[in-house]
Amino acid sequence: MPEFLPISSARKSSGLLLLLCSALIAGCAQGGAGSIPPTAANVGSAIGAKRHTQPNCPTAYNFKGYPDGSRPEAALFNLNGTLYGTTATGGSSYLGMVYTTSGGSVSVVHSFTGTPDGSSPYAGLIAVGNALYGTTIHGGAHGDGAVFKISKAGKLSIIYSFNGTPDGAEPAAGLINDGGTLYGTTPIGGTTGNGTVFSVTTSGVEKVVYSFANGSDGAGPIANLVRFRGALYGTTQGGGTDGYGTVFKVTTSGQESVVHSFAGSPDGASPTAGLINVSGALYGTTPNGGAVRSAAGGTFFKITAAGKETVLYSFGTAGDAENPNADLLDVKGTLYGTSTMGGQVGIGTVFSITTSGSESVLCSWASETGGEEPMAGVTDVGGTLYGTTQAGGTENQGTVFAVPL
Repeated sequence: MPEFLPISSARKSSGLLLLLCSALIAGCAQGGAGSIPPTAANVGSAIGAKRHTQPNCPTAYNFKGYPDGSRPEAALFNLNGTLYGTTATGGSSYLGMVYTTSGGSVSVVHSFTGTPDGSSPYAGLIAVGNALYGTTIHGGAHGDGAVFKISKAGKLSIIYSFNGTPDGAEPAAGLINDGGTLYGTTPIGGTTGNGTVFSVTTSGVEKVVYSFANGSDGAGPIANLVRFRGALYGTTQGGGTDGYGTVFKVTTSGQESVVHSFAGSPDGASPTAGLINVSGALYGTTPNGGAVRSAAGGTFFKITAAGKETVLYSFGTAGDAENPNADLLDVKGTLYGTSTMGGQVGIGTVFSITTSGSESVLCSWASETGGEEPMAGVTDVGGTLYGTTQAGGTENQGTVFAVPL
């Protein structure tokens, strides 16, 4: 059995690997929509190289539960100067919502109702043409999740509902647009229950690209895919040679191969985030494993298309970031991310790391009332990083934060 269990397993897991809904509380807000939230002034020039004294991560908005939503698990998406996001719970039916945030407020775009429109969106949104697309882990016509399309005005339509077998169930990852076709993953379902890679057109024609078979080829993908050197690359939280997860590649015609199987230590375990292409190389994180055995705080790694994996940094020393679960963001060659643990009191950080493995904690949360446990990555808008914490805040329903670079 694997020694490391991902920090997200208690929160992002249902069926085989993911228990996603832990609290169905909270709802929607009426607020302004429009421009990007203001930069929090109390950080200023404090952000920079790693310091022994870390600044607090500043809060731009506190979710209050009902009626304004709770548990934002996904990264914000910048569409022409407006930030769009999702919450896993809340809304008029307590089943999650799509929202915009601006000027320190939240405005509800759509509240999910379960059937037929889906429930519990854990992934972020992407834009294709004039519409936004996303996934829900539950709801839809069969209760196994859905792919949806939504206009900026809030008109939502389900373009595909999952049915478990053979097409997969409970998509927790976001979609990517590759030549007008959307690709994603499901952590369970498929022919053996180990999950799938799927494609779906914007008109709703779905195809199973690959169904994970016996575990040795990976199991339980919950991360976004990335297009790299003619194939789709991704990670699985489980499976592989030792059961600690994999990096895999799959062609759009369905030929899959394991690029790397994680061994726990020192190379990491149970990747929950997708990979990022920086200057022709792939980089990623694991929330567990690594060289810091006392914490098993995760790793930052580089991997070649041929499968040579190099651990560039191990998280988890005192005060450092620990358990990174979210996708990294490339800003002019420096990568930025969040960790669900670590920092001043162990409830999360925003960090930067170079492709050579030089890491700095930019800020961390000092108390639960300021926010805690960010599960999502960050979005750069004009030199300020915006993100969400899935818990904490004044009402313990999660927050939006803004960190100037």
